[in-house]
Amino acid sequence: MKKILFIFFISIFFFLKTNQVLANNSTAFIDLDIVLKKTIIGKLLLNDLEVINNKNIEELKNKEKELKNDEEEIKKKQNVISKEQFDQEVKKLQDKVSKYRVLKNEMVKSLDQTKKEKLSDFFKKINPIIQNYMDTNSIDILLERKNVFIGKNKSDITDIIVKEIDKKFKN
Repeated sequence: MKKILFIFFISIFFFLKTNQVLANNSTAFIDLDIVLKKTIIGKLLLNDLEVINNKNIEELKNKEKELKNDEEEIKKKQNVISKEQFDQEVKKLQDKVSKYRVLKNEMVKSLDQTKKEKLSDFFKKINPIIQNYMDTNSIDILLERKNVFIGKNKSDITDIIVKEIDKKFKN
């Protein structure tokens, strides 16, 4: 009986100590999309990507307009030129369309690669700031807001991190 009582008290002591250890973990969450959109360096990054994208769109629109003009010219010539000449003109147009598609795909890939590189660089720059804040405020775990179902507003450190990043990169 003494053994059972002893094991019972040891078990209760063990469970009470485990709960205390788990209760000391500090968890917070952050919305990285807001950090990207509201920080100075994030806004610059998004602006750079938008400029590149708009330039690509403009170039593609010009190429598309050129292709439509070529198509209209071929349609106008259809009844005037011979069948062989018409087929050659259509073949040239198809080649131009094919080149247009390749160009468009290359632009999309290039923009995606640039975006990936710039975002990676952005997160490398802000990671030490976030890590420093976590160390200073004894935060053990930091979660992305998208992965949090529900949490207290005081656990959201997004605005604080935005201010810290802007303070660091303001100069």
